[in-house]
Amino acid sequence: MNTTDAMNTTNAGAAAGPARLWIDWTACDGRGWCVELLPELLTRDPAGYPLARGTTGQSTRKITVSTELIEHARRAADACPRLALHLLAGQEQG
Repeated sequence: MNTTDAMNTTNAGAAAGPARLWIDWTACDGRGWCVELLPELLTRDPAGYPLARGTTGQSTRKITVSTELIEHARRAADACPRLALHLLAGQEQG
């Protein structure tokens, strides 16, 4: 799944509820590009893997994205060389 399939327009997430980022830690290799592109929501663990900001010590892999940050989150997901970051529309959060 790519982010274009998951969320076709900026308003799609707002209409169906908040968007979320989902981190696939099995695909991630800790390069940190997503953290550099989205420091408002992401930080790194000691090994360099992304975590939701403010959740140190928790295994949070689903992160709520505010409407204001959807475009930044989309860029971060699209830039991931390992396709380990996914932007999900509200109805896909299941």
